[in-house]
Amino acid sequence: MMEVTVIGCGNMGSAFIKGLSRTGTHDVTACDPDPSALDSVAPYCQQTTTTVDDAVESDLVVLTVKPNAVDDVLQAIDLSSDQTLVTAAAGVTTEFVEARTDATVVRIMPNLPAETGNMAAAVAGDKPDADVRQLLDSLGEAVEIDEGLMDTATALNGSGPAFVFYLIKAMKQAGVEEGLSADDAELLAAQTFKGAAETVLQSERDVDELIEAVCSPKGTTIEGMTVLRESDVETEIGNALFAASDRARELSEEYDSE
Repeated sequence: MMEVTVIGCGNMGSAFIKGLSRTGTHDVTACDPDPSALDSVAPYCQQTTTTVDDAVESDLVVLTVKPNAVDDVLQAIDLSSDQTLVTAAAGVTTEFVEARTDATVVRIMPNLPAETGNMAAAVAGDKPDADVRQLLDSLGEAVEIDEGLMDTATALNGSGPAFVFYLIKAMKQAGVEEGLSADDAELLAAQTFKGAAETVLQSERDVDELIEAVCSPKGTTIEGMTVLRESDVETEIGNALFAASDRARELSEEYDSE
């Protein structure tokens, strides 16, 4: 069993802890100053603490606090060069963190589906060692990218689940308006997204080919696709990603200037 500490038990930290508990591969120590946050994750980890000094004995420490809290936490913990610090805060650069710790720094941008083992994560900074790779593999899929692309990843896979949830909600609502129950419509919409995503990952065909595979001539799908293709939906989805990416760059600039 690998020992890992997660500092910050908000939405992302909780998702990490719950995801790791599913695998049985890690002994997790959870650290947060809020006792109620610790209560929510206590069933999924070996120990909890409100004191960072009690939480940083692990070789692998994961920092999942809000960006504006990163500096305070880094000042409060004393990690050695034998430890690895994995950071998951939007906009906080590897350079900023490395200047405040002796630990090896790996920067990631994960997302909420880590909770179910379906995380998509981008990784920058020092090349992940075997322990970090095992951690990421336990939670889902990860790709290594240049640090300069982390703001784009923040928008695409970090913010992306919210955009997908929004689209699932829209499909669900349309199904309800057509007479389905809310529960049935939600299940059908969510499972459709899940199945379509898995098909993209496993198929040798590209996305355009998969779209055409569903669009039978004079069938139902092609009627719906005509509406989508004649709309601005593709542009607006892009705009949502660009807005999130721009905000990530603004955060990065704040930390680059410090």
